[in-house]
Amino acid sequence: MTRIDPTGLDTRPAQVWGGVRLVPLVRAEPVPGLRLSREVYDAADGCVDVGDGTVYTSYVPHGFVADWSGAGREEAAYGTRLGDAPPAGVPVRAPHRRLARRVRGERRLRFLPLHLALEGYLSLHFGGPSVLWEEWSRAALRRGLSPRAEAAYAGWEVPGLAEALRVFELHPGQCGVLVYTADALAAAFVVPHPEDYRLLHPTLVEDLYGELVHQYAYYGGPVPEFTARIRDGAGGVRDLADLRAAAREQERRWAVAHDGLMARDLLDTPYAFERAYRMGSFALYRFLPPFARDGRGQHIGELITDHKGRTAYLKTFRLSDAQVRRGYLLRRLASCDWHPGRTAEALGIAREELVRRIRAAGFGALLDAHGLAQAARNAQEG
Repeated sequence: MTRIDPTGLDTRPAQVWGGVRLVPLVRAEPVPGLRLSREVYDAADGCVDVGDGTVYTSYVPHGFVADWSGAGREEAAYGTRLGDAPPAGVPVRAPHRRLARRVRGERRLRFLPLHLALEGYLSLHFGGPSVLWEEWSRAALRRGLSPRAEAAYAGWEVPGLAEALRVFELHPGQCGVLVYTADALAAAFVVPHPEDYRLLHPTLVEDLYGELVHQYAYYGGPVPEFTARIRDGAGGVRDLADLRAAAREQERRWAVAHDGLMARDLLDTPYAFERAYRMGSFALYRFLPPFARDGRGQHIGELITDHKGRTAYLKTFRLSDAQVRRGYLLRRLASCDWHPGRTAEALGIAREELVRRIRAAGFGALLDAHGLAQAARNAQEG
């Protein structure tokens, strides 16, 4: 599996509020055998011990519970109390034991929405240099990229999003939504059952969104609404059956245009998938993009698929350009065994430019000034 399979999900005409566009996703039939609900925690900030002495700390307003028992006992809970803004420094409290944890003796799994994906991005080559070349400090080999931090905005800080979600009209059979700001895809959210979506729809305002999403919503102007144009007269609409057929054709054209253009970056991108948990005939994955420097929007996310690979649950986070550059740089360094000279050659740039990029990406603390100078002298003597 390298791409997200949207089989069974159909696009409906968008709804617009200012610069925010919400595109409904509906299913003809719910995904059988899986339900999703919410579990509210006593605080919106916390930490998770992910092993090897590493602790993942983030804003966690709630968790999700995936239930494949068929009993349907879980119901989404409400009542999370949120402050005016996320805390600048997150205090350490009793951690959740794991990002995804099975409820003992039951066919249910608790996991933190989006955090499987974010932890995967933050741990990308977290150990740092695999070989201590002279350009890297010894502290880099001992500590790697610790601590590693990325910034995000809560949904209520994205201009217009809370209002758009409040006035959003749910469709029959709706199981998901694509969120756009200034017509750039900000996030995708899909669940297995319409009742799950109806209860979990308000949680979108509590989710995390990238810096680029916030900027587009803040500076972008209003986007055009979906408008159906139906001809009348000769060869056009003569009765209600013709009108119904014409309306459905407009919906079909909208779906084709949307899926082939607006959602192309999400659906056509090949991802690196890592399975986090097997749940009967379902599997929970997190995924990372290729970090290609092609100007297209790139997302990290998490996914639950059925035994045929079809999407039952999906949640994505759009990376900013700076986050894509950091991922790209780490990938290229790792592929060249963290050798600055070979990495610079592979990128087609000078060693000095590579050093500048490493520092601009926030990884300058890994470099050793004496080692860089020595390497430069060795290059001149060679």
